[in-house]
Amino acid sequence: MNPTIPDTTVDEIRFSDLGLAQPLLDALHDAGYSAPTPIQREAIPLALRGRDLIGLAQTGTGKTASFTLPMVQRLLGGPRRTRVLVLTPTRELCLQVEESVQKYSKYAPVDCIPVYGGVGYEPQEKALRRGVDVVVATPGRLLDHLEKRNVDFTYLETLVLDEADRMLDMGFAPQLNRIVEQIPRYRQTLLFSATMPPEVEALGRKYLRKPVVVQVGRRSSAATTVTHAVYPVPRHRKNDLLVHLLTAADHDSVLVFTRTKSGADRVVRDLERAGVHAGAMHADKSQKDRVKALDDFKSGKLRVLVATDIAQRGLDISGITHVINFDVPQQPEDYVHRIGRTGRAASTGDAYTFMSAEEIGMVRTIERTIGQEIPRVSVPGFDFGT
Repeated sequence: MNPTIPDTTVDEIRFSDLGLAQPLLDALHDAGYSAPTPIQREAIPLALRGRDLIGLAQTGTGKTASFTLPMVQRLLGGPRRTRVLVLTPTRELCLQVEESVQKYSKYAPVDCIPVYGGVGYEPQEKALRRGVDVVVATPGRLLDHLEKRNVDFTYLETLVLDEADRMLDMGFAPQLNRIVEQIPRYRQTLLFSATMPPEVEALGRKYLRKPVVVQVGRRSSAATTVTHAVYPVPRHRKNDLLVHLLTAADHDSVLVFTRTKSGADRVVRDLERAGVHAGAMHADKSQKDRVKALDDFKSGKLRVLVATDIAQRGLDISGITHVINFDVPQQPEDYVHRIGRTGRAASTGDAYTFMSAEEIGMVRTIERTIGQEIPRVSVPGFDFGT
């Protein structure tokens, strides 16, 4: 691996300084973006030069634009055939990347298709056989299409592995190997990840050629734009505390994480009974219901979205004011990813964690991982022993 490029703090750098073409600058202007984030400042020029790249940054720092902008630019004026493949771990992230490609190619049309399971197979097959510029896919469904020879990667120029650590956590390593075996060896490969465990480092050595490593912030660091708080509460009073907090103060857009799917549904029922409009998002929900819940949350129809860890990574939802860990995440890295849903793109946010007596040890592990102590907030009537 090549030496890490340090994060720059030059605030006056703008997108127009990164070598992006005017059609992309116009699209960025329409989207209200003028100044790149640190990961974008470092990664975009390198990607435009065709370098293999490993981008390491916490969730919510703009990694998606770091690869979608240069890949759209490289497609300008080229032939209509599949030249870019983006692999993502989840359907939701797949749709987010596709949305990002469409946004940045507003003045330089790029044909992009999201390919994931849980929806109709034939429309994807027809689009892939017809040929598109960009395929954004989850590994399992893409492998199905590859085995049926529905997609031609002969002219593929760029491979993007998005949220690589999450893909490995979800057990996609065998599928990744089988996919990479069927695409051109000589290509540009961009790998983006929130963390760099040994498995991701090994993946980089296997798939990338002399990559430049761009790292923003230290590994496993929590977002600096988020205010943290731990609420001690008996396990059986967590629902009551959540209702109390959401009805006692104005929390505009709240994402609540539970450990289980049944727990998410139970929280939604309790909130609805208390007059708080909420919806659930987890793997037992159909793709249609998950998309509707997400759209309603984005539009403000839902004030609260209650989710399992299916939503902790990759969802680009602006305006989330609060993330509440109803259950303490079992892995410290999951805490970082969960709270990264708020305080995005230099905005500020709050992250509350409900801690029962049985979860004290997990909270202390999180504190050691992020290198800071999280303040305890005692609510009268809800703390231990009250």
